[in-house]
Amino acid sequence: MSAGRGGYAVRAACIRGVEVVPVTVEIDLSDGLPGMTMVGMADTAVMEARSRIRCALRAAGFEMPRRHITVNLAPGDVRKVGSGFDLPIAVGVLAATGQIPVRELDGALFVGELALDGRVCPVKGEVAYQLYARRERLRLVESREAHRAVVDGADTCALESIAQLRAGLSEVGATRLEPPRGAVRAPGDYRDVIGQEMAKRACAIAAAGSHSLLMVGSPGSGKSMLAQRLPGILPPLAGAQKEEALAIHSIAGEPLGGLIEGVRPFRCPHHTVSLAGLIGGGRPVRPGEVSLAHNGVLFLDELAEFPANVLQTLRQPMEDGVARVVRVEGAFAFPARFQLVAASNPCPCGNLGDPERPCTCSAARVERYQEKLGGPVADRIDMALTIRRPDPEEIVLGVEGLTSEDMRAMVTRSRAFAAWRAAKADERTRVNCVNKRDDRPVMPAEAEEALLALARSAHLTGRGITRLARIARTIADMAESEHILPGHIREAAAYRGNRA
Repeated sequence: MSAGRGGYAVRAACIRGVEVVPVTVEIDLSDGLPGMTMVGMADTAVMEARSRIRCALRAAGFEMPRRHITVNLAPGDVRKVGSGFDLPIAVGVLAATGQIPVRELDGALFVGELALDGRVCPVKGEVAYQLYARRERLRLVESREAHRAVVDGADTCALESIAQLRAGLSEVGATRLEPPRGAVRAPGDYRDVIGQEMAKRACAIAAAGSHSLLMVGSPGSGKSMLAQRLPGILPPLAGAQKEEALAIHSIAGEPLGGLIEGVRPFRCPHHTVSLAGLIGGGRPVRPGEVSLAHNGVLFLDELAEFPANVLQTLRQPMEDGVARVVRVEGAFAFPARFQLVAASNPCPCGNLGDPERPCTCSAARVERYQEKLGGPVADRIDMALTIRRPDPEEIVLGVEGLTSEDMRAMVTRSRAFAAWRAAKADERTRVNCVNKRDDRPVMPAEAEEALLALARSAHLTGRGITRLARIARTIADMAESEHILPGHIREAAAYRGNRA
């Protein structure tokens, strides 16, 4: 991108939230005292690039021009953060001074940090940059150490050192390196969870219908084991969902090995997590745990221990699938379509309702503790289970039940049947020339009567009736039944507990 006489312009980009914002790096050479001036709302990391670039160019055998260099990062109203501007600024300086060939630079996007010896180092967000380059049909020039084979169809060029540009970008060539996979931690097998067959079936139903789940039980009953194994029965990540998750995790600097293998993200923040850590924020603004759990599972262990103000921020992401953060720099929207799984003790000591261990908590303490389990966030949770300690005899004898393979097959069949049912409904709508499709669950009269009786006896709200019907629809899909039957309604009610 020529910038006229005595200058040059290079394509670059920066991360804003989880989006890639294009930036044009304009280089102008003028007479005056040698030095480099940067304009365009650059943060400290960008300003420090002057020293890194000067040392890197000399180490690579290039000359730093003894002229005044003005670097403009356009657009000027967007704050530029990170060290990824080292490479495009250096390339602009070398192109403006005629030290490297300028052919093929126009169709390239440069992102990378420079070491003092001229090496090109990776930066956070490499997957997001690859997705942007593919969408804009640009050739991404980045560090050789970046995750090269993550995004299919991306035209990438790997640089080990800026000295390679002396022969021209066309001489570097595209390099396709396998990303570091490393050891991927397996979610574990439900075979190891003994004596919780009803809870395992509930987990399979939750996975099949993407329902949120709350488990309440005494310590040692297996709540965490049930939650940690849920990603193992979910369908593997693929296509756009996989790319979204990879982009978010690369921006946050998280490992990508499991996502590359198709394992859905599983996030388990501690109950001391801050509001910005859960929803997103900070300076610069970065995605939080709800976004890192996008297309995966967010597990909140010891739900009642989380601060009330932090829990309340989950209401909007649970409804919309997007976490919206407003800061001085502007508004940010983070993808947050996750499956919420929560676990809690019934009281502070954990023994309330245990037939063998007496509860030592006062009534006032129990009431304060359980207030968080019945608030607005808990009201948005589809399924609620009471988890009892398994019989010691079953654990000692090693009684076998449902395995992850069995539950994965149940989930796969249920989702396939639901997809077939939805396609059939769409075809019926098209044939009948109906403008608006009716999404209410189809059920015979006896099922409607059973649902109505339960709604009246339990004083269900409109939200409660809707969630009960959704769970019943998933149970019917698992049974490969086109219609919801009374038995499906009754089983769904067992997974809703006594909540309205």
